[in-house]
Amino acid sequence: MGGLPDPDVVTSQATYSTSAGRTLRNVSNAANIQVGSLVTGNGVGREVYVRSVDVATQELTLSQPLYDAAGTQNFTFTRFKYILDFSGFSKINAFSISDVELQCNSKANGILLSPSGVAFHLRDSFVTRPRHRGITSCGEGCQGLLVDRCQFITFEGGIRSQDRESVAVNANANDLKLRNNRVSQFRHFAVVGGENAMITGNHFFQGDDEPNGVRTAGIVLAQGFISATIDGNYIDNCHIEWSNEYDSEPDFGGGFSFGSLSITDNVFLSGDVAPWFSYIVIKPHGAGHYITGMNVTGNKFRSINGTMDRVDRVDTSFSDLDMSKGKNLLFTGNTFHNVVTPAHNPLRVEHDQNSHASTWTVRTEGKLPFGGRCRGVDGLVATSKLKNIANVTVYDMPNVQLEQGSNGDEVDLRWASSYSGEMTVVVRAD
Repeated sequence: MGGLPDPDVVTSQATYSTSAGRTLRNVSNAANIQVGSLVTGNGVGREVYVRSVDVATQELTLSQPLYDAAGTQNFTFTRFKYILDFSGFSKINAFSISDVELQCNSKANGILLSPSGVAFHLRDSFVTRPRHRGITSCGEGCQGLLVDRCQFITFEGGIRSQDRESVAVNANANDLKLRNNRVSQFRHFAVVGGENAMITGNHFFQGDDEPNGVRTAGIVLAQGFISATIDGNYIDNCHIEWSNEYDSEPDFGGGFSFGSLSITDNVFLSGDVAPWFSYIVIKPHGAGHYITGMNVTGNKFRSINGTMDRVDRVDTSFSDLDMSKGKNLLFTGNTFHNVVTPAHNPLRVEHDQNSHASTWTVRTEGKLPFGGRCRGVDGLVATSKLKNIANVTVYDMPNVQLEQGSNGDEVDLRWASSYSGEMTVVVRAD
């Protein structure tokens, strides 16, 4: 591969409209833009590619919509070079590659899938030292893509995590299956655009030697309603990032918002990371979004060579989550080591009221996930004798006022009179 040329790069002006979310119109120099080119520019999400080119009409069809590119601007189109380039085929179905090493030698890239097709399968193979990409989907040739028991080996191991460029796999269509792969030190292991992905049994690691190091996403989920399962993986010095960057109108306007994701029974491990690093990050690209179904259970969260503040976080670069809404958020049965503020939902809070008061303020201290608010109480029980101001035991129950405090993350227990004592309260953010 020593004589392989550099990527072809074309910069062209084009017009984008949210009403035609996968189309660029009035593309200057369209004849020089190749199918399979990576699209970059303002308001363009990660791993957006050119699916087809119509020179006569000066239009391009894209693999995904753009989240904030309405109007006319310059875009850059970068066409990487691949050892196996299937972009000249209109469709490839049920094609299998097994027991092969794609030796990219830090110059070439691995596989470019056809623009459409079903059940492409790579198994028991190595993609070794790709310069930019391991497996690229420029359209929907990734429908039902299967990648099993493969190894993706980086050439960027000596580069800081945040400076890496290579991506092992991306997919746009539904039903992706990534199973039992080993993936070393890419910028991202997988950028997932379709629904119903199953990502199981993989080990992907993205650390570096930097103290208080930055870490990139191992898995990027690029649409809100994702219906995905991430189970039994070893997620090493990277995180899961859930965004809606493949939405041409990213403000919430109906539908399921951020929903239908299970993150279960994974090993999360990091070392020498900045304390604000988190393993699960939600990044809304528009306003008004909330969680409508998320299951985070049975995971092992650990930090070594320092602590991390928490494992869950909202990236508010574009917008925040609306935690006054949402449902079906389960965050339980996980273990936390060297995590300052573990997250739970439901959350059990033990409240000790030493002084007599008719209103007890129960504080959750940031332990509800994603900055959650106290939107419900599942139960409460006195765990000591309740005493009135005469130090006489009383038998009473309070009513509850939800979403108290400046952040809405407190509960007030209102009593008929002033009491002291201890209560255990189970609160929910959904």
